[in-house]
Amino acid sequence: MTTYRDREEAGRTLAERLTALIGAPDVIVLGLVRGGVPVARVVAERLGAPLDVLVVRKLGMPWAPEVAFGALGPGGVRVLNDVVASRLTEDDVAEVVRREEAELDRRERLYRAGRPPLDLTGRTAVIVDDGLATGATARAAVQVARHLGARRVVVAVPVGSQEAYEMLAAEADQVVCAQHPPEFMAVSAYYEDFHEVADYEVTEALTATA
Repeated sequence: MTTYRDREEAGRTLAERLTALIGAPDVIVLGLVRGGVPVARVVAERLGAPLDVLVVRKLGMPWAPEVAFGALGPGGVRVLNDVVASRLTEDDVAEVVRREEAELDRRERLYRAGRPPLDLTGRTAVIVDDGLATGATARAAVQVARHLGARRVVVAVPVGSQEAYEMLAAEADQVVCAQHPPEFMAVSAYYEDFHEVADYEVTEALTATA
């Protein structure tokens, strides 16, 4: 098991697994807000690709938020798992959607800062996070990226559980995971520094790579 010093070191390790994408004209690196952005920044610099953020809000069951019944993405994208969502009343669904839409809109306004809406039409979207535990958010991100027109979707992470890796492999065109230990612990266990990424760190990353 490898422990990364911080997200930047994890990004350097991950970037070396993605060198086949260097110079590809249609590649865009998308950091999942917020923890994935410092990793994605390093990857984007190594690949010589543009960096952007993908704001995804998982729609969690009211009594079990970690269980997703869908997800929201920018531009009004909404992905629902009808089987899971059918266990909720319309009012329950509406309340969760309302709350998560408000937070998604807040983050979109903050991080886009006047830049045009994210358009992935015809692009190879490399979705980067700092790790995969359940994989639910990354799975939602893949679905959102496809709704936004991505031609190919690659999920790239420094560490992830075997279960999440296998689930994402069925959703994305490619999954690059630097390590997926058989006895997976929390993502934070694989980092010496796993501080909560602040909004200003996200905006600084986007400014630095603009």
